[in-house]
Amino acid sequence: CCCCCRRSHLNEDTGRFVLLAALIGLYLVAGATVFSALESPGEAEARARWGATLRNFSAAHGVAEPELRAFLRHYEAALAAGVRADALRPRWDFPGAFYFVGTVVSTIGFGMTTPATVGGKAFLIAYGLFGCAGTILFFNLFLERIISLLAFIMRACRERQLRRSGLLPATFRRGSALSEADCLAGWKPSVYHVLLILGLFAVLLSCCASAMYTSVEGWDYVDSLYFCFVTFSTIGFGDLVSSQHAAYRNQGLYRLGNFLFILLGVCCIYSLFNVISILIKQVLNWMLRKLSCRCCARCCPAPGAPLSRRNAITDAEGRRLSGELISMRDLTASNKVSLALLQKQLSETANGYPRNVCVNTRQNGFSGGVGALGIMNNRLAETSASR
Repeated sequence: CCCCCRRSHLNEDTGRFVLLAALIGLYLVAGATVFSALESPGEAEARARWGATLRNFSAAHGVAEPELRAFLRHYEAALAAGVRADALRPRWDFPGAFYFVGTVVSTIGFGMTTPATVGGKAFLIAYGLFGCAGTILFFNLFLERIISLLAFIMRACRERQLRRSGLLPATFRRGSALSEADCLAGWKPSVYHVLLILGLFAVLLSCCASAMYTSVEGWDYVDSLYFCFVTFSTIGFGDLVSSQHAAYRNQGLYRLGNFLFILLGVCCIYSLFNVISILIKQVLNWMLRKLSCRCCARCCPAPGAPLSRRNAITDAEGRRLSGELISMRDLTASNKVSLALLQKQLSETANGYPRNVCVNTRQNGFSGGVGALGIMNNRLAETSASR
């Protein structure tokens, strides 16, 4: 029955991709509906107030409205170049330029500072290409280490719990012969525990950073929390940007704290997003299993039904008979193991050492993959090949 479903329908990876694309589309539609309902009335009121203010100013000062609008266009151009009515720090001195390149390579991109010259725009293309790639690699390495650290700590807590309950002898040591047979041999942390720890750390970090921004920048605490999420998640709208005034009290200490909070926050939220993606993938796998169970009743032939030509061209041992054409789908299926070995060899070449990763990890819906999912594969209980 399962073989019939595999042969007659899209493969699991393609089905998961299509299902995720459809869910993201529905998610975007729902988000657009909510934001439109929340923000559209305020936008209409702001436009009406601005129109009334413009007409009143034109009448009070004897300035024609077209001339006033032309003046405002000049101001918008100056605003885009970094000129502000209030005293702000220079945009392109070394600290300002360093802040700018930090937002570029981290993909935050507030938009408060942008290159205006042709040379600056051309340099940004090449600079951002390698800078963003290097930063993504840094985030992946951070993710790998934070998952390993959490796994080590949680395993130590698990070992202490088992020792207190009497399931482990008091003389147990890691690496002993007993460790191969006890219940810790294949133990791995659950993605739910990792999600909880990362979530609590992200909330604590955001609350501390928001307290600093509220006292130094003068923002509301809710606005500070909003800025932390927008910045740490690298969305970077640019409506609120930290460290932009010309002078602060304890300016050097504040800029150092701002840099550390943003660095830790971006790394933490990046790790949290990737752990959440595992949960989303589990939901997709569950939905695909439900869909496959429904289609099995329609796809599988009834007992005693004659074999089709596709099933009749193999011998008793499952080998294909000569003289028959092979389809592209069968060719791809026959080379799955070769492709998996090739991917493993490429991974070992890129990392400089062999990894003891089982090739057949598709039974739990988490293939080896690349990037963050490849890093977390087989490290958590929910992505383990033995699951």
